[in-house]
Amino acid sequence: MPEQNEYLRTDMAAECYPSAESEEALRGIRFSEAQSHGFAVSRLNVLDREGAAILGKPIGSYVTITVGKIWLDSDERYEEAVALLAEELFSMAHALAPSLESILVAGLGNRDITSDAIGPLTVKHLTVTRHIKELDPPLFARLGTLPLSAVAPGVIGQTGIETAALIRGAADTALPSLILCVDALAAKSVDRLAVTIQLSDTGIAPGSGIGNHRRAIDRTTVGAPVLAIGVPTVVDSSTMVSDMLERAGVEEISPSLRRELDNGRSFFVTVKDTDTATGEMAKLIAAAIDRAFCHSVV
Repeated sequence: MPEQNEYLRTDMAAECYPSAESEEALRGIRFSEAQSHGFAVSRLNVLDREGAAILGKPIGSYVTITVGKIWLDSDERYEEAVALLAEELFSMAHALAPSLESILVAGLGNRDITSDAIGPLTVKHLTVTRHIKELDPPLFARLGTLPLSAVAPGVIGQTGIETAALIRGAADTALPSLILCVDALAAKSVDRLAVTIQLSDTGIAPGSGIGNHRRAIDRTTVGAPVLAIGVPTVVDSSTMVSDMLERAGVEEISPSLRRELDNGRSFFVTVKDTDTATGEMAKLIAAAIDRAFCHSVV
């Protein structure tokens, strides 16, 4: 089993997989990379407990899509990104809930902190439809969409209530077949910030990437299968420095450097245009969710 670097902290499963230069065959893990719609897509499947122990990630499927600064690209390129993300969402959603009849989207995070606001911003841009089915069934039938509801439950520091409990309450009312959780993530590399999207079918532990471990949001805690959608927006400074040292081939960490790395775990780095990046990625995710759960998508 490869030795884990204690200072490398990431929510991105693809970053936990050894680099292409590693010759060690990893049992219990399947990894592949390909191009789709002109974007890089990696697929990582953790097959068993051995694979989970190696990567430090739960058993399940993880898809990582690199779209780059899509908001600076052409309209055609943007539409391709929406189409790709919609296809992946559709496929994973139906694998988790074959009899998919309704969706609840939970936008996790603190809307008052820009780098943590991608979940609430996604909810803001969604087209919710569940109420239309109840209030105007003929109109809803013409829309051709699944019933979609959404909540932005905030964080425990704002509400005093665990996010999982608030989502469970909404789920008990909306009775969704599937819950989509959208959240900001922490990455190992600054190169991934605001330009990649991770999908996973393993649920989500809010705040785990920055050391704030809250109750997991999964089938057990919220009563429905959970599909997590995340965008990395921060790197903690210790992880960033440790990653750079590792890339430079530095293997020994001196006691003085270790002290500095320990101190750096409380500091986080984001991109300078995080307000624009977060807002645009939220719009992209919302557009893909709207497209994925229209009955015309096959």
